[in-house]
Amino acid sequence: MAETSPIRVEMRDDIALLTFDRPEKRNAMNGALVDALDAFFSHPPKGVNVVVMTGAGGHYCAGLDLAEHTERSPEEGVYHSRNWHRVADLIEYGGLPVVSAMTGAVIGGGMEIATATHVRVADTSVRFQLPEGRRGIFVGGGATVRVGRIVGADRMREMMLTGRKLTAEEGERLGLAHYVVPEGQALEKAMELARTIADNAPFPNYLMIQAIGRINDMSRADGLFTESLAAAMSQTTPGAQEGMRAFLEKRPPKFR
Repeated sequence: MAETSPIRVEMRDDIALLTFDRPEKRNAMNGALVDALDAFFSHPPKGVNVVVMTGAGGHYCAGLDLAEHTERSPEEGVYHSRNWHRVADLIEYGGLPVVSAMTGAVIGGGMEIATATHVRVADTSVRFQLPEGRRGIFVGGGATVRVGRIVGADRMREMMLTGRKLTAEEGERLGLAHYVVPEGQALEKAMELARTIADNAPFPNYLMIQAIGRINDMSRADGLFTESLAAAMSQTTPGAQEGMRAFLEKRPPKFR
């Protein structure tokens, strides 16, 4: 019997809806799920302009599947963690805008995956948590960089030490979510935002994904120079020409 995929992918025009499909585990991350994300973002379906990621069964992702957590040597632990980092980098820097529609549990590894995406919508059922301190482990999927830079090192340290849960509204105030919507409306809002993003000029979208996060890692002078390069490149594209014509002609641009 063929093994069931831990993700489902549905094409909606040029938007790919990617659903974590382990509802009996609250979509907890296991090796197969990481491998499925790796395969999708390494070779996305042709014609996709935006990806929306969500979870089946009322939860986005409850973090590491502890039932599959095995004791590893230090070397194996490093390789395992670095593979998660590589896949999260594929999501953040693969070139496709990714919108998260978050519901229920957004815990541990779920936060690590969510913060690798570019736009995050939470409904009011969401609970953000970093419970590693209560599990006797440490984050390994990129949280110290991605979550820490959003909420700050001090707040992340407190979250890990205490295991506290944050509501969707608290998460929005800290930057873990960009939008909070009533329960059950996260996917609708995410698809609406995805449509807006997909209708942008493609190359500026690509530059925003590739440049902004990296500029944040640079010195001030290097960041400003890189911004100039990105601005100059974007201004020479057909998309820029269409955007200017549309503005002057007082009509919506048609980039695609």
